[in-house]
Amino acid sequence: MGWLDRVEDQVDTLRHARGLQEASRSAEACVVLDRVIRTTTDPCARADALVQRLSALINLGRTAEFTRAIEEASRAVRDLAEPYLHGHLNALAALAAHHQGALDRCVTHLVKASRWLTAVDDPDRDTAWGWHDLAMAYSYLSFHGHALGAIERARQVGLAADIPEETFAAPGIRLRNAVALDHNGDSDGCLRVLRDVSGDLSRFLHAGRAGNIRPSSRAAYGYAAARRAALGDLVESGTDADPVRLLGQGGDSARVRDMRQLGQVCLAIADGRPIEAMTRLESARVSAETLGDAEPARLRSIALAGAGDHAGAHRADRHAFRLAAQRNDRLRDVYIDGIAARIDHEEMRREAARYEGEALTDPLTGLPNRRRLERYIGAVVARGERVVIGVCDLDGFKAVNTRHGHHSGDLVLQRIAGVINRVMRRGDFVARYGGDEFVVVLPGAGMSEAAEVARRIDAAVRTEDWESLVPGTPVGVSIGFAEVSGSGASLREALGAAFELADREMLRAKARLRAC
Repeated sequence: MGWLDRVEDQVDTLRHARGLQEASRSAEACVVLDRVIRTTTDPCARADALVQRLSALINLGRTAEFTRAIEEASRAVRDLAEPYLHGHLNALAALAAHHQGALDRCVTHLVKASRWLTAVDDPDRDTAWGWHDLAMAYSYLSFHGHALGAIERARQVGLAADIPEETFAAPGIRLRNAVALDHNGDSDGCLRVLRDVSGDLSRFLHAGRAGNIRPSSRAAYGYAAARRAALGDLVESGTDADPVRLLGQGGDSARVRDMRQLGQVCLAIADGRPIEAMTRLESARVSAETLGDAEPARLRSIALAGAGDHAGAHRADRHAFRLAAQRNDRLRDVYIDGIAARIDHEEMRREAARYEGEALTDPLTGLPNRRRLERYIGAVVARGERVVIGVCDLDGFKAVNTRHGHHSGDLVLQRIAGVINRVMRRGDFVARYGGDEFVVVLPGAGMSEAAEVARRIDAAVRTEDWESLVPGTPVGVSIGFAEVSGSGASLREALGAAFELADREMLRAKARLRAC
């Protein structure tokens, strides 16, 4: 039994919305889905409509609406035990995170999407579309091998659900693979992949199956042909494979609009009009996500070479190569950060396992909670040990929740927990006190050691790549320390006084920051 078989309200309307999106009519699909969301009382229908609406918003490139749409869909899906729905939502959230420049969040959603979709017991056509959107997210992130694997899963599931082969031929995924090869200097490899893409189109046309090709795929086929022409290949004109005709049939998605603009640049180059090509490039407004940061620079290089400006072409090529390399470096850093975060998480889990269980552990960060913190400090002071406590409060956290939503806020708290835990001395203790406040405990330390710990925490937080996680919203930390003095009957008072003093010092640090 497929997913929609379990939906009890407005199933035909939801299927109609799917058909509109498959036909690249996402704006119309949004109107239909908004009506379902307003009128349905079935939680399954509402969740499905919210997930499909997120897909439509991504297709339309309405970036400002992504965060709210993800939050609404996540709330609707959270309590439904349906792997497809969770998988498709995470695949779409990965696409949205990539559009927003939050690469580490994108990778997190990719992993979750793959696990949920793999867990579907009875895959149907909706599952196939979930795998398709996951493949698209992999492709935009330049994980081309993963993208091809995911689209093959989509094709296999789709064929079993009577979805035509042409639907999941994925010319856009292979197109991004091809131009990435060209950006890195392998123009021959690029042409081989582009010719394969065009070969598939010819096969579908000759078999009379062109009607099954999605409009967005037609634009990708058109751009593949135009890009081949820009590199010197002869392409068909005046037929159904004519790139001009294909680029004009792409539907209303933002990606199609980008390919249409850059496709006109390619065709001007192929027709020996390099000045027109460069003029078109100057006025083109395309997203870096569609074909990569380096594509406009690479086309500029080809146009300059066609105009006889070989020195300018060489400079543009070097610029394209640098842009491609920067992207690869950024992806590498995301993986390094991800590995570090996993190590931090495992360290925190091992530390938490020493305590009494979940009642003493913060479920979001894996750190000891306030209850465990108070017990720990009490035990240290009762042994007569010298101890300093530090109160750490995040700067900019309210803006994170306001601009990017609470899901991003949770990711910031998890990363801060890992950063603080990573720079502490052996034997120090870190806890989440509540909200965006953390407490560190330094047994056997004085205020001079505390100042060094504060410097390390501040430096580590400053060097984190917050821009990729919450673009345009810097995150910092203000810290105040105080020494605990007292034992026995006065322990509670001593702890209270130390916390109060540390909190005042933290607020002074925050005030100094605002005054800068």
